[in-house]
Amino acid sequence: MKISGFTFVRDAVKYGYPVVESLKSMLPLCDEVIIAVGKSSDNTLALVKNINSDKIKIIETVWDESLREGGKILAQQTDIALSNCTHPWCLYLQADEVIHEKYYPVIQKSIERYQNNQSVQGFLFDYVHFYGSYWTIGTGRQWYRREVRIVRNNIGVRSFRDAQGFRIDNKKLTVKHSDAEIFHYGWAKATDQMIAKQKNLDRFWHQDDAIKEKYSSGNFKIFGNLDEIELFIGTHPEVMVGMVGKLDRSVEQLIQENRKPKNFFRWFEENILHTRIGEYKNYKLI
Repeated sequence: MKISGFTFVRDAVKYGYPVVESLKSMLPLCDEVIIAVGKSSDNTLALVKNINSDKIKIIETVWDESLREGGKILAQQTDIALSNCTHPWCLYLQADEVIHEKYYPVIQKSIERYQNNQSVQGFLFDYVHFYGSYWTIGTGRQWYRREVRIVRNNIGVRSFRDAQGFRIDNKKLTVKHSDAEIFHYGWAKATDQMIAKQKNLDRFWHQDDAIKEKYSSGNFKIFGNLDEIELFIGTHPEVMVGMVGKLDRSVEQLIQENRKPKNFFRWFEENILHTRIGEYKNYKLI
């Protein structure tokens, strides 16, 4: 059983993407890792090359700046990397997503169990969304709980919309749960860098006037909703240890001072019913 990893990135240094850590977290699971590196305004290409792994295969790309609707450019870059994968299963991580090493055997076991079951087109992962720091996580309904991050190769899978998930001929993939988590660090940044990153991403959804209006508004806040943030009490992946540092106790104090009583209905549906009523699901769990 061989696995291809695939991803894309551009301006990783400028916007603080932990792409090196993301790639390193894939290497133990994968026999090759394909990364589409967009032409950048920083040394992203050199950063990736310096990982110095024979498994990593770099495809240099130039992003089409005219694709400014619905994040289509992100799906396009994802598909470039996916189309160059050569193995039966393909593991996808975005440049701010990392796999904890404790899940390596779990993921391998899931693939081995279903590799001959053609009805299984992919595997679903739970998400841990770090928000505002490396020690706080977003838990509100605005965060997606699960997404497909392993797909079967050569069955017509393509990235869907803004690269959050995948489909085949616009049909949802039939998937099994992997029993593993993805650690998402996209919002674990200092305020200034977070604003710069989000402004850059907004360019692939919105026009310049709308972006200017959004960020010049006196009501604009890049971080908020403290009542939907919890303290992270687990362990980070080994590849992230040098980046995350130690827990700043002021973070915990800030949470405690601002936390509001939990919504009983939300607690009941997630902890008793184990679902979210009306939740968007870009997959069919079988």
